Amino acid sequence: MSRWNWKEQREKPAFLALEDGTIFRGYSVGAAKDQLGEVVFNTGMTGYQEIINDPSYAGQFVTMTYPEIGNTGINQADRESRSLFLSGLIIHEMNEGESWRSEISLVDYLKENDIPSIAGIDTRALTSKLRDEGTKKAYLSVENNKSKDEAVNEAKSWQGLDNQDYATKVTCDAAYDWDTDGSMSTSWGFPAELPDADINIVAYDFGIKWNILRGLRQCGMNIHVVPAQTSADDVLALKPDGVFFSNGPADPAAVTYAIDAAKQLIGKVPVMGICLGNQLLGIACGCSTYRLKFGHHGINHPVKDLSTDRVEITSQNHNYALDESTINSAILDVSHINLNDNTVEGIRHKTEPMFAVQYHPEAGPGPHDPFYLFDRFRNLIKNA
Repeated sequence: MSRWNWKEQREKPAFLALEDGTIFRGYSVGAAKDQLGEVVFNTGMTGYQEIINDPSYAGQFVTMTYPEIGNTGINQADRESRSLFLSGLIIHEMNEGESWRSEISLVDYLKENDIPSIAGIDTRALTSKLRDEGTKKAYLSVENNKSKDEAVNEAKSWQGLDNQDYATKVTCDAAYDWDTDGSMSTSWGFPAELPDADINIVAYDFGIKWNILRGLRQCGMNIHVVPAQTSADDVLALKPDGVFFSNGPADPAAVTYAIDAAKQLIGKVPVMGICLGNQLLGIACGCSTYRLKFGHHGINHPVKDLSTDRVEITSQNHNYALDESTINSAILDVSHINLNDNTVEGIRHKTEPMFAVQYHPEAGPGPHDPFYLFDRFRNLIKNA
């Protein structure tokens, strides 16, 4: 049960100030730190640890729509990155119950990683507002050293995420080989024995999730991870069998160095992309991107594979999408669409070994319906 009694709630007041002047009042359950960010909502009923571990949330306040969060604690096996990069966490009620796998409470985990969090607010009202009006910039006040008007003005004047390159904020500092001893790729939810690895790939880290790396390794690939700004020449010098473009945060159009690398790599080596990687590869092929009204953040989005008419339930986390009207049909096919709003969820090159999807086939959290895409990448490499 929650330990957050009324006395503690009164002693730790906090508020969320939106750029339009709306104020949501609650209490602090994370780090004692004020923060600016963009407010989004995630509709997943579970998997909060993996969600807050996703580097794609850098610069954002994640609102969990499920009312009670924290009931299973935190464990190391379900980590998705080396650190937390989100701006903050917004929940209705903090419940500090723990499961048999818990190693630390969510509250302590947030404090250890210097992430502020607010509880006690009406997350349904906040979510409804974002759905009706779109994503909002905001200021989270937990230190109580700013007035409401000052916090609103801070939110208004913040530059936001448009035209911002956040991949350099979350990428690895140096290249490394993923899981050389096999201990990270046989963790919870994956087979206890790894297949032999007979394919060598290079994976760009724009904010890569560890479950993506686990999925690639489970399909018989050795993975050499490189920082976001690694040039195409340096990648090709490694003589990889394939190249992977990862997920990541903020505006894809601002990650110009990665777009340049994609242009040089397509046609020289088989390529796969996920989420931000999908957008970067699309832009490299002449597409444009645009901001969705409130983004796709959840683990129950239906997507249709247009080549098979198969519908899969997917995990998603993106604020931008490829503009279908800008896709050159002589170069690319749209391979997948979102059945909620018909947005582009995947592309396939017509003449070169390249494909990408907007959603997350590795889940973490979410369904495993699209896991076949890692095998598709393996087959693409083998048949190139």
